[in-house]
Amino acid sequence: MPKISNKGKQMPESPIRKLVPYADIAKKNGNKVYHLNIGQPDIKTPEVALNAVKNADITVLEYSHSAGFESYRTKLSQYYKTHGLPIEVADIIITTGGSEALLFALGSTMDEGDEIIIPEPFYANYNGFSIASGVKVVPVISTIEDGFALPPIAAFEKLITPRTKAILICNPGNPTGYLYSENEILQLAAMVKKHDLFLIADEVYREFIYDENDKHYSVMNVPGIEENAIMIDSVSKRYSMCGARIGCIVSKNKEVMATAMKFAQARLSPPTFAQIASEAALETPQSYFDEVIEEYKERRDVLISELQKIEGVKVGTPKGAFYCIAQLPVASADDFAKWLLEYYNLNGETVMVAPAAGFYSTPNVGLNEVRIAYVLKKEDLIRSVHILKAALIVYNSK
Repeated sequence: MPKISNKGKQMPESPIRKLVPYADIAKKNGNKVYHLNIGQPDIKTPEVALNAVKNADITVLEYSHSAGFESYRTKLSQYYKTHGLPIEVADIIITTGGSEALLFALGSTMDEGDEIIIPEPFYANYNGFSIASGVKVVPVISTIEDGFALPPIAAFEKLITPRTKAILICNPGNPTGYLYSENEILQLAAMVKKHDLFLIADEVYREFIYDENDKHYSVMNVPGIEENAIMIDSVSKRYSMCGARIGCIVSKNKEVMATAMKFAQARLSPPTFAQIASEAALETPQSYFDEVIEEYKERRDVLISELQKIEGVKVGTPKGAFYCIAQLPVASADDFAKWLLEYYNLNGETVMVAPAAGFYSTPNVGLNEVRIAYVLKKEDLIRSVHILKAALIVYNSK
């Protein structure tokens, strides 16, 4: 019998999606499942984006340019400039989601066996993208005790080898919600400049910042690292358009962008209808974002307040994105998450969470942690935590 590849064997399951079969069974058994496991917003997609697709006058669904529609890249450049980012049309390649943008970044900067340093916990698919690219992830651990702040630069420098090619960060962070300060970004910038590395920043949650005194500081704002900085972006969360699968890779490094273009040409083009929607979404009024941010801030505050009432649960207050990592009074969050779906319900309702060990690459770390996405309305979040509290009592009495 033909055998699958070693790379295929090494590809990790998604901690976000691997429990879906258990959730399906719970639903078939008549239980309602509150999905706290996945960052799928329930916020309505802007009408201007949906209408652009509905009203598109297309007789032939053609390829677009491999870099994406020029009209879209032009408007996107203007959007970035309006938000203080000095990004030109030539600095942008439209991709099939932020995922493809990251794959292009890895493919353009790294060879088989090269290393990338990532503060963990990190977005679980970074493991998968790295394995698919033949790249070794070298983790530097941030902790819940420190609020998942950037580890000391000395901790990064201890890990740098001749095979190290890049540092990868998510800012604000998925799964932690941590927002890097300007000083932390400048420290990273100085380090990549010193060691001649790339600094890849996944900034898809840039707008999701909740406290007045906090501000997002982009790698594209740092002078002197134009050749080092690569930004990953996406429309998925900003406009609640996860199904559009449109993102972009951004850099002022011309060699990086010329190389990324070859990857873009190999996959031909990003999807046409999704680009139409994404270009139109740039016309979304500021009032939409004001309402969305206020809603998520209220959801965050409700969720954290309710979680902090549960004995034995440790959780910090995230400053951005719409996730938090919570430490539970259990030995195995993976076992607990399966049990919640397979064996537990409270008046016909249960909760689905994402075990956080899958957001680490260091073995046996985060075993008692879960990632919770606060993408449900406040009443559902309160109910979910109530179920979680009751479930922990039953589970720990087994």
